[in-house]
Amino acid sequence: MNDPRPSYDELLALAQQQQRRIEALTAEVARLRAERDEARRAGKRQAAPFCKGPPKPNPKRPGRKAGAQHGTHAHRPPPEPIDEVLEARLPEACPPCGGALAETETTTQFQTEIPRQPLRRQFHIHVGCCQQCGRRVQGRHPLQTSDATGAAASQLGPDAQAAVVGLNKDAGLSHGKVVAALDTLFGIDRTRGASAQIVRRAAPRLAPAYAEIVQEIRDADRLTADETGWRSGGHPAWLHAGGAARATCYAIDPQRSAAVLERVLGRDWEGVLVHDGFASSDRFTEAVPQQCVAHVLRRARELLAEATRGAVRFPRAVLGLFTQAVPLRNEPLRGRVSAAALAELREAFDDRLLALLVRPRGVPAYATLAEHLGRHFASWFTFLSDPSVPATNWEAEQAIRPAVVNRKVWGGNRTAAGASAQGVLLSVLRTCRQQAVSALAFVSQTLRTFGNPLLPRPCLLAGR
Repeated sequence: MNDPRPSYDELLALAQQQQRRIEALTAEVARLRAERDEARRAGKRQAAPFCKGPPKPNPKRPGRKAGAQHGTHAHRPPPEPIDEVLEARLPEACPPCGGALAETETTTQFQTEIPRQPLRRQFHIHVGCCQQCGRRVQGRHPLQTSDATGAAASQLGPDAQAAVVGLNKDAGLSHGKVVAALDTLFGIDRTRGASAQIVRRAAPRLAPAYAEIVQEIRDADRLTADETGWRSGGHPAWLHAGGAARATCYAIDPQRSAAVLERVLGRDWEGVLVHDGFASSDRFTEAVPQQCVAHVLRRARELLAEATRGAVRFPRAVLGLFTQAVPLRNEPLRGRVSAAALAELREAFDDRLLALLVRPRGVPAYATLAEHLGRHFASWFTFLSDPSVPATNWEAEQAIRPAVVNRKVWGGNRTAAGASAQGVLLSVLRTCRQQAVSALAFVSQTLRTFGNPLLPRPCLLAGR
């Protein structure tokens, strides 16, 4: 009769197999813990908010290329107009040997310098009294930014105030660094409180321009939205950004909900809405949605990095599906595929996506991703039906990036009024860039016209 118990050799082989399995799992746990710890450390590195990981193993050599690949040299044209002409005369004798010098030619060099001496103005304000109603009336020069006199008579000029706004909101300098820059570069002595007051007062004066931006966002046929964490008065908040082709609108709110966007657009807005998949965006039922493909690709790559053996099939299939679809968006621009043919291809990609979703997934993370893909089934390939629609929400992420840098420098806003001003000023500065308009000139001109009925208010969005 055969003994049903395993032999010594079989038990030894099983023990060795289990030991190898334990060692593999131990190594996998150690790797995952190291990745988790690195992710935690990276999230706390305030000095490098956009770190791209370790350096490349074979980076390109910095500087210009050698030989024929060097390229043509750029020659900067001389500045115009020339404000000052100086002579660089020969020394009395040759510096190395002391011999006599004979002048042979005269050449030129150009230099552009910043004005270190501030321009200080004094306005003689003429005051009168209306002989009909008895009202006091005073004159207003086009370079004045307010009618204040007395204790508030000493002010910064409109260009200087516009520079303070740009340095704080666009360059991301704290108020302390703003006043330090003014003092170091131009000898203008101000306090941090003065810088904060300039920024706070600029927001309501730019309110008409902000209203133009809001109306432009409402009238846009395509909008890209995103949000990021913020701080307001020491409490958690969210900075929302909505970008169109001609304007970008920002708003800070205590909630992450798309209610902020709804207050701007209205729930019945009918354009194309590109977003990152946040569920609150689904309230715009009349809009044509386009989910950000980059977010799905990122999730699929993370799942593939942790997958083993047969578990790699689903994330690979998701990656293959979207990486094949995205390059097709540019084919009509190259003349290779017509827009009608590209729209027909969308049906094929929808069918492939459906085939991925009908099969149940045993891995919980795979089931979650499949559920997300199925819940927004009609939102993934809008860019194939309309090649003008981007496949990702990169436009909104680019709009948010400067604000994130500001948050990492000075933490957010201390008051609700500061948060409101932040949204207005960021919107104006970003839209100026989109319109190829000098933000410094626009803000300066707006500050001059505020409260002055004799000067027309500048229009930010021409053609409205």
